[in-house]
Amino acid sequence: MDGNGRWATKHGLPRAVGHRNGVEAVRRTVRAAIELGIPYLTLYSFSSENWTRPADEIDDLMGLMKRFIRRDLAELHHAGVKILIIGERAKVDPDLMALIDEAVELTRNNTAITLIIAFNYGARAEIAKAARALAEDVAGGKIQPADITVDTLEAALDTAGIPDPDLLVRTSGEQRISNFLLWQCAYTEFVFLDAFWPDFGRELLEEAIARFRARDRRFGGRPKQSVM
Repeated sequence: MDGNGRWATKHGLPRAVGHRNGVEAVRRTVRAAIELGIPYLTLYSFSSENWTRPADEIDDLMGLMKRFIRRDLAELHHAGVKILIIGERAKVDPDLMALIDEAVELTRNNTAITLIIAFNYGARAEIAKAARALAEDVAGGKIQPADITVDTLEAALDTAGIPDPDLLVRTSGEQRISNFLLWQCAYTEFVFLDAFWPDFGRELLEEAIARFRARDRRFGGRPKQSVM
């Protein structure tokens, strides 16, 4: 979800206003995903590298996360949204962490859509943590080195039990992955949009899906052959 600050600059507004409009885009996108029958939606809300931003901007982002949960949790729960959080708990304000835990617990049994929020998340750290957990299991005699496979490492990731993403959409015209779901995106289709995140909604989501459906997904195999 990229481009909140640049959207604000374009409109002659403070960055904080861009972030607030970005939250509105989140609301629109979640509603659209439910209406379109998308079973999983992952939003990269705050990366582990975002801590390098100015303190006032970080405070504003954390405040927006709190307000989003307080304002929207009841509606999300009523709509059948199951909320999951991936990322590190370190550095996160305990009051915010308590709200996040409450949201996860309240929506645990919902089935309309699974909303995964990547918060204080970095893919390299996630993979390193998974590797460390498996190394500790080897050291403790629980498993042998030969037992470490693609499947066992995948099961140690934050996203264990969640399907790999079919489609990754990045807004604002940037064309990079920025430490997001590096393991999980091995065969994900990427769509890069020039629009800033605060302008995102159902129309642009449908555009991204249309591009995705036009792709020939081979997963390392050969192109589809025409049947004569």
